[in-house]
Amino acid sequence: MSETYLLAALLGVVEGLTEFIPVSSTGHLILLVDLIGFRGPPGKVFEIVIQLGAILAVCWIYRAKLLHVAAGLPAGLPRDSSARHFAIVVLMAFLPAALVGALAHGFIKSVLFSPYIVSASLILGGLAILAIERAIPVPRVRDINGIGPRTALMIGACQTLAMGPGVSRSGATVMGALLLRVDRKTAAEFSFFLAIPTMLGATAVDFYKNPGVLNSGDALVIAVGFGAAFLAALVVVRAVVAFVGRHGFTPFVWYRIAVGMTMLAFLVAR
Repeated sequence: MSETYLLAALLGVVEGLTEFIPVSSTGHLILLVDLIGFRGPPGKVFEIVIQLGAILAVCWIYRAKLLHVAAGLPAGLPRDSSARHFAIVVLMAFLPAALVGALAHGFIKSVLFSPYIVSASLILGGLAILAIERAIPVPRVRDINGIGPRTALMIGACQTLAMGPGVSRSGATVMGALLLRVDRKTAAEFSFFLAIPTMLGATAVDFYKNPGVLNSGDALVIAVGFGAAFLAALVVVRAVVAFVGRHGFTPFVWYRIAVGMTMLAFLVAR
């Protein structure tokens, strides 16, 4: 049993380190779970729920802004215009994922959570990022207040591509934002904030589909992974914004392709 907790902690660290970079945290978890033979809760609940630990790290780091927005929510939308705009655009960007996730949840979990699909998605997604990096238009939006509802909805539509593990939620949203003329720093931060309702929604759906998971010993395994993901993400979030501002996303392309090709070779050979 202690080995199970150690593996859960390892997976949590991997989740926290990869959630906010365009390499697909879910894809990494699926590949690693298959590689090490981890036996967690049924229905891929563990892989989804521990992502909430990484999201909690974002909430903590940006707690002042989030509390400012939340202060006006009991009476409806926040009265402050900046906070109100923030709440509206995040909600608009969340809607496509909420709709697609509700309609296709079963198909995604039963068909797309395959190591073969993840490996191929890592490679193809890397090539897509490389192409987009070379075609990025000059940015016009340099802070979240400059993101309009229409642009937010389009970024949210891009996020739905990441319903397939291996694509990368952060990669899809950031690349979509860059094509919509949002600068790198703002695109990365908006992706962080959009992750909050997206992963809360995904976790709620998984608990609804697997109601008994928290009443079993699996709850402690999830808690270990959750905590490890939270601590790892605390280290990563600010570093991501600084890194992509200086180097862009191209370095992640070669990592994605290398991991995808290595895992495909392993899967075929075993």
